[in-house]
Amino acid sequence: MDINLLAVNVGNSRVSLGVFQAGELIQATRVNVGDVPGLARIVEEAWAKFGGAGAEICGASVNPVAQEAIEHAIVKVADKPVQWIGREIDLPIQVKTDSPKDTGIDRVLSVAAAYEQMEKACVVVDAGTALTINLCNDKGHFLGGSIAPGARLMLEALNQHTARLPEVALARPTGLFGTNTEQAMLVGVVSGIRGMVKEIIEGYAEHLGTWPDMICTGGDAAILFGDWEFVHAISPDLTLYGIALAYTEHHIKHES
Repeated sequence: MDINLLAVNVGNSRVSLGVFQAGELIQATRVNVGDVPGLARIVEEAWAKFGGAGAEICGASVNPVAQEAIEHAIVKVADKPVQWIGREIDLPIQVKTDSPKDTGIDRVLSVAAAYEQMEKACVVVDAGTALTINLCNDKGHFLGGSIAPGARLMLEALNQHTARLPEVALARPTGLFGTNTEQAMLVGVVSGIRGMVKEIIEGYAEHLGTWPDMICTGGDAAILFGDWEFVHAISPDLTLYGIALAYTEHHIKHES
């Protein structure tokens, strides 16, 4: 389906907006969750990309507190309702967790988008405020995953809960071991996350009987995993593709 769609992903810290024209993502923009005026400006610019052509708005949210204000800002600019996945729009894959309704919708959509491309069992690592490592099988069923603090949260915790460790911006370490405090913190966080991801995926591989390809997404994916041999691909906009997939499959299924 060649859709014209504004995809909206409301996360814990940021809102991502993707402009799909004739089914192709032509623009992706991010803004802090609390920056409603900035969001309105970005929506206005994104909406103008459609140039008067018919377009719809589809969203996903893991942040109920921010969702209402964000929806209001979008509707005010576009004069069109947001179709929310899980409310008006069905999920595009089966979720096999204990409580599918409580499973983060961004996790599910990223896995759905990855499976559409891979057509086999795969793992999606989403490196944002939280770091999630999610698994689907060869049938495309979302099996579950793991949730840990993201890299920036780890660095923030070290600064706030110790007497002398400084505030450090996330960056790739410059060496194998830190020769100063800042680099030591970065080595600990980045190497610790990589070790955790590798350990968890090894367990997934034992469960599946094969090593699954790993796709990384999220704002910190390139810093954490950009040069790692275990990574099949880095796709920063994977959740936006998942939103477009859910919208398309829902309307094909319901012939609307």
